[in-house]
Formats: sequence, structure tokens, C-alpha cells
Amino acid sequence: MAGCMQAAAMASSGVSFTVSSSLSSTHACSVASEAAQAFVRADGGACKSSLRVLSSLSSSSKHSFKTFEGLRFSPLSAAAAVSEVKGLQMPAQGSEMGPRRTTSTTTVVTVYAGKSSPKLQGRKLRVAVVGGGPAGGCAAETLAIGGVETFLIERKLDNAKPCGGAIPLCMVSEFDLPPEIIDRKVTKMKMISPSNVAVDVGRTLNDDEYIGMVRREVLDSFLRERAEKNGATIINGLFLRMEVPKDEESPYILHYTKFDGASKMGTPAVLEVDAVIGADGANSRVAKDIDAGEYDYAIAFQERIKIPEDKMEYYENLAEMYVGDDVSPDFYGWVFPKCDHVAVGTGTVINKPAIKKYQTATRNRAKDKIAGGKIIRVEAHPIPEHPRPRRASNRVALVGDAAGYVTKCSGEGIYFAAKSGRMCAEAIVQGSANGTRMVNEADLRVYLEKWDKKYWATYKVLDILQKVFYRSNPAREAFVEMCADDYVQKMTFDSYLYKVVVPGNPLDDIKLAFNTIGSLIRANALRKESQKITVG
Repeated sequence: MAGCMQAAAMASSGVSFTVSSSLSSTHACSVASEAAQAFVRADGGACKSSLRVLSSLSSSSKHSFKTFEGLRFSPLSAAAAVSEVKGLQMPAQGSEMGPRRTTSTTTVVTVYAGKSSPKLQGRKLRVAVVGGGPAGGCAAETLAIGGVETFLIERKLDNAKPCGGAIPLCMVSEFDLPPEIIDRKVTKMKMISPSNVAVDVGRTLNDDEYIGMVRREVLDSFLRERAEKNGATIINGLFLRMEVPKDEESPYILHYTKFDGASKMGTPAVLEVDAVIGADGANSRVAKDIDAGEYDYAIAFQERIKIPEDKMEYYENLAEMYVGDDVSPDFYGWVFPKCDHVAVGTGTVINKPAIKKYQTATRNRAKDKIAGGKIIRVEAHPIPEHPRPRRASNRVALVGDAAGYVTKCSGEGIYFAAKSGRMCAEAIVQGSANGTRMVNEADLRVYLEKWDKKYWATYKVLDILQKVFYRSNPAREAFVEMCADDYVQKMTFDSYLYKVVVPGNPLDDIKLAFNTIGSLIRANALRKESQKITVG
């Protein structure tokens, strides 16, 4: 499910990405705040915590956003170059936005830790990447190309994680993905409300725009093999634990079980490296070894269903998303097309024991369209719901699901996993001067700082929108109604497909806010009327 294209992000749309696209003003935050307050009035005064967050976003929007809660910064090295720029707030490095005038004073810090770190004699920097998904594969490739001696440890080289498998269009070009690994090019989506009202989404797409559908076993294998071609060593092994060094130059000692075909039980093995990237998913053992802290998580459950050819034609370029208490109390159900089958699944955080009941409901909601289908694979996996309190410690950093980079509301994780793996590896390559010097925690925190500046607002706003729109069926009805709006679809698809800040039209934003309020009020009124009929 991590990495699903999720039209939840589509529905959150104009509100969610308008907020993330105008951080320098209070306008967009107030739009979201109005919608949330209307929801509270319509739904009995609930969701106060969301309003408090929205209020804090609005009141602080004229200043730089803070990093994720719990992130700890280490002191800068003596080689840090610090410059103070008055009246000019610089964007995060790599940002699509240019400098913008503000009334505040911003300190711009550049860390050149690698240049003062010890130079390695007679060898290259050694880095182990634990985990071979999109985060691990992209990290390993970037390290190897950058001159670092790279080891990637993955036990299940044919693993197929339960995942909707949707990727944004920009990922295809940004990560140079070949067309043959993309099963389907989705250009249409149906969002289906609790009362089975369906809204067609995708009208604003251009002829050459689509959302890619991939199978994780195909994508992950491709990224690992490409990393290997670029010089990374792929180890078929089960990572067990690591010994953390007591000084800044001694190696990390990784213990793992190696599988080479000689024995089904595998053989004990040890690897010494200078730094470690934990890309080993929600149950990350690397995270446990550095005491990264716990986070709440969802359970994703998915069935791959082989359906008759005439039924498969319906899903040729179409994906479906179902919302309602029956399919999930806090998320959604999905039907996504693959090469010769569909993936049907759902997820939940607040009622994990009932996941099979929600999966049955999702299957029933789509039963006419998947009639005659045969279940060919059943998958379940935990999905993180919040970034970990600690994502870097000494010479160890976490990326992807191990770091907690799945977005709420949308459930997207594939692109963010790949992006975080690449960004972390780039920081190591830069800090080590292409593998010639030792790295330290300051180098890894360059990656964290860039990540937080680029994506903090997106994660926070989607968190808020999940609380607002996924907490009751009336709110979900409003959520689906919003998706019929062309402006909502345009804003959301552009933001999703290209992962760039999309500036909104202020007049359309105001119109959207009033439409959202109206949708919430109408949905709540319908709920009250239905309750009267039921009682009568």
C-alpha cells in the first residue's frame, strides 16, 4: 500500500496542496482552517486536535516551518560556514521555489563536515544498506556511482510487499524507469463514497500524463540490479543486529545470516562498515539498534485477484478507491490494475484486529466488477503512520518506511522511499568527498534538514486532512463530492504527478473553501435525516 497513488491525496486536493504551496502566507492555511471548523460544527464538535494544528500552521506560516517533532540536531562542526541574510528567506536546497522577500531574519547554514573528517588511507568509505526496496535500491545505486564501497543486504530478493504500487509520473523520469516495468498507465479513477456515489477523476490529465502501476517485486528487483551494475555488492542475507562502535572511526559490525543456496538455514556472517543506511521497512532492526523510537502503524491487507479478461478490460486504465466505515474506519479500500490481475486491499490503524472484515467489505463493494475472480496471492504488512522520533544517530540514518515516510490520507510511500534513499546517499557521497573521507552525524543531518524543509508541510497537511475527512461517513461523502470539482482535480494531479509546489488561484481557493463547507454541512444533514428514518 505504501506508494499508492491514492486519490485520497486527490480529494484532499485543493485544500491540501494549496496549503503546502503557499507557506509564506496565512491564506491557504485559513482556507483549510475554515473547512475544518465547518466539519467540527457539522460533526458535533470533534476533531479539536486538527484545529489546533491548523491554527498553529496559520499563526506560524510567516516563519520557517520547524522540523519533525523529536528531531535532534547535533552541534555543527568547526568547519561549518554560517552566513546571516537579513530580509531574504532562502528555500531548501533543491527547492523549485526561488528566494522570496520576508520581514524576518533567517540564518543560512552550510555544513562542510566531510572536508574536516579524517581522510581514508588505501580504501574507500564502506557503507551497508540494509533493505532492498525502493529506498535501499536507490541509496545503493547513488552510493556506488559516487565512489563509495557499497553493500546491500536483502533477504527476500523476490519479495512482493503488499502495496497498491502506484508511482507518480515524475518518478519515471527522475529515476529513469524503463516502460517495461510499468504494468498499467492509469488515466482514470473512480472515487466511491459510503453510499456508493461514484465520482470520475482524471478529467484534467493531458494525453501524455498518467499514474504508473507497478508490481513491487518487479520494481524492487530492477532497482537492485541497477545498483549492482553500478558497483554495489548485493548480499542475499537476513540482517540480525549490529554492534555500535564507541568512537567516531571504528567500524560498525553487522551480523547477518547469509543465504547462498548451499543451506536453507543459511550461515552466520559478519560485515564491517563505516556507515549504515537503514532501509529495512516498518519493522526496521536498524532502527531498534539505534533506539530510534516507536511510531504508530497501519496494517495493510491486499489480495491479488485474477479476473476474467472481459472484467480486466474495465480496469485497463482505471483504478478505484472506496471510502466508508465498512471498508476502513480511518483509511480506504482500493482496486488497482496490474499486468494480468487486480490488487484489492485496505488498511487501518485504529482497528487492526478487524482488518480481514474490512478486506471482505472492500471485496464486496467491488464484487460485480471482479466476479469470477480467483485469489492468487494474499499479502499483509505494517505501514508506518508517522516519522520516527530519531532518524539519524552517529553514522547511521533511516530512510523510507524505516524512517516513517509514508504519507497519511494518501498512503503514498514508493516515491518518498526512493527519494529519501537517494537524498541520504547523496549526503554521504558529498560528506565523504566521493568516498575518500570518513563521515559523521553532521553529514547525515544534511539529508534530514533538506528532507524536512522540502516535505514537512506535505506530511503535516495530509495528517490534518485525514483527521478531518476520514473520521465519519458524512465527512467521507463530502470528501468524494469535492473530487468532482475540476479545480480540485487539476491541483491535486499536478501536485501528485510532479511532486512540485503548485500555486493556487486565490479566488478559486476561496470558492473551494465555501464548497467544502457546504459539502460537509449537506452530508451531515443527510446523516441526521437518515437517522430519523431509521428510528421511525
